[in-house]
Amino acid sequence: MALWGGRFSQAADVKFKLFNDSLKFDYRLAEQDIIGSIAWSKALVSVNVLTVDEQQSVESALSELLVSVKAAPEQILQSDAEDIHSWVETQLIQRVGDLGKKLHTGRSRNDQVATDLKLWCKKTAHELIAHLETLEAKFIELARIHQGVVLPGYTHLQRAQPVTFSHWCLAYLEMLERDHSRLLGCLERLDTCPLGSGALAGTAYAMDRTALAHSLGFARATRNSLDSVSDRDHVVELMSCATLSMVHLSRMAEDLIFYNSGESAFIEMSDLVTSGSSLMPQKKNPDAMELIRGKSGRVFGSLAGMVMTLKALPLAYNKDMQEDKEGLFDALDTWGDCMQMAAMALTDLKVNKERTEEAAKGGYSNATELADYLVAKGIPFREAHHIVGVAVVSAIEKGVPLEELTVAEFKAFSDVIEDDVYPVLTLESTLAARKALGGVCPKQVEFALTEAEHRMSERNTSGIIIRPANLNDVDRIESMVNYWADNGENLPRDRADLEQSISEFTVTELDGKVTGCGSVHIYDTGLAEIRSLGIEPGYERRGQGSVLVELLVKQAEKLTIKRLFVLTRMPEFFMKLGFSPASKTTMPEKVLKDCAMFVTQHATDERALELNYKTSMLLHKDMSNN
Repeated sequence: MALWGGRFSQAADVKFKLFNDSLKFDYRLAEQDIIGSIAWSKALVSVNVLTVDEQQSVESALSELLVSVKAAPEQILQSDAEDIHSWVETQLIQRVGDLGKKLHTGRSRNDQVATDLKLWCKKTAHELIAHLETLEAKFIELARIHQGVVLPGYTHLQRAQPVTFSHWCLAYLEMLERDHSRLLGCLERLDTCPLGSGALAGTAYAMDRTALAHSLGFARATRNSLDSVSDRDHVVELMSCATLSMVHLSRMAEDLIFYNSGESAFIEMSDLVTSGSSLMPQKKNPDAMELIRGKSGRVFGSLAGMVMTLKALPLAYNKDMQEDKEGLFDALDTWGDCMQMAAMALTDLKVNKERTEEAAKGGYSNATELADYLVAKGIPFREAHHIVGVAVVSAIEKGVPLEELTVAEFKAFSDVIEDDVYPVLTLESTLAARKALGGVCPKQVEFALTEAEHRMSERNTSGIIIRPANLNDVDRIESMVNYWADNGENLPRDRADLEQSISEFTVTELDGKVTGCGSVHIYDTGLAEIRSLGIEPGYERRGQGSVLVELLVKQAEKLTIKRLFVLTRMPEFFMKLGFSPASKTTMPEKVLKDCAMFVTQHATDERALELNYKTSMLLHKDMSNN
């Protein structure tokens, strides 16, 4: 069923329909479209378009549809619907009749698709962050294992100066950390909700768009309806993040292909990520790395295509924008796949220490050390550079490395060279000399590696995804909170209360499902409470509690909350995170009244703790410096 047929007296041509319809790719937004529709139904209650009973019927039908879609998303493609929005609406009408036709009141497909796409981008960005963190952890692990392995460094693909394999790993870690930072920044900028912007001029129903945004897990509502429905900056920015990260992955792949070659033989890649030749039985081809290198082009192309699509588009929505999804989906899918494959390739990588050290000693890579030796003897660098160049030519003619020239032979180039030159020319000395910050000196590499490990430890690198909660999470939150309430750990919360407070919640995901939750509740006294902290039974002791509390503390700090407290039967857990025992008598009366039922009915041994911001900052600083 078309959503716009009343204006037309003839049906669309079949070829036009095939050309125009987007269901074949935007079906991936089904979950987001249903979640957004549930939130919109609640907003319609607030402006008296739907009654509470009608809304509950709509939400129940949409929730059933969501379960069905998650179980079998391919069912959507069997429809001839124009797009995912018309498919969801049709399914709703089939379940609740004419009531389903009221849902689109005050809403346009323009703000609907903009909201769906942002919700999808948020979810996908969190998944990509998890892939990035896994790959970063692999580089750190590899750097630690092969810390003592010397590797020839190259410029212009010619041996230049020796480095270490660990230093090489940490170079790519730096790139990935920048990718991580860019992705976080993109997430922060896209965290605005367009729903309620209508087709271009805003909705005619005076609903609270900020509350609507919060119910979907967005930080705030968008500020301008024209921009809201035509903004695709987040699409370009995510594709830009993917593009630059794929540049890094492609460079890494090229290095590993070169290191894996028979000419280098520095590494051997695992059988799990290589293939053989159909003709030559001796071959072991680095296909995974070659595909990463090759797939970078399709990501770059998607970005270029999107930018060209948006160039010179007038405000507000134009059908050109339908081209935003296929390239985005493909680019982010490809980026995620390549990060997972890169992590797999690094897992079983074998390094030929003897071969890399032999290569590092070749190519006169200690020539710079000889020049620095001459400088230390008082010879200007430019003159020293020339002297060493002549010495290298002589050594090449003799077929020996620099360190095998005799003192007499050295003196033919400069009288200042003595026996003390030989310790300077060793591989160990060459590495040790690069002792400034960021150099390959073993102490500097150890410092860099330790710092990297600390930076990763401050983040979540255990596969946990952490994100703002949305209405789709209410069932899981209600289950976890009330499970622990039954065990005397939490104040019980009913569904209506949780839905109203959803913007206060943060959730964690493990194994593809929500397995942790927590919230910060702000009182009008300026005091805030961490409450409803819950972990899915069976998922305890996997770091989710600490991750949640640390993020909730940061959120409170951003809101300039001066006092943050918690009531708990596990004081030791919170004390490790910077909380100190506190007296309930110091809390405002409103707080005590809110907590009284919990303390008396559920936990007589409940203890109050308050965040010591000074201790918390010292703990954070100590973790950073250890």
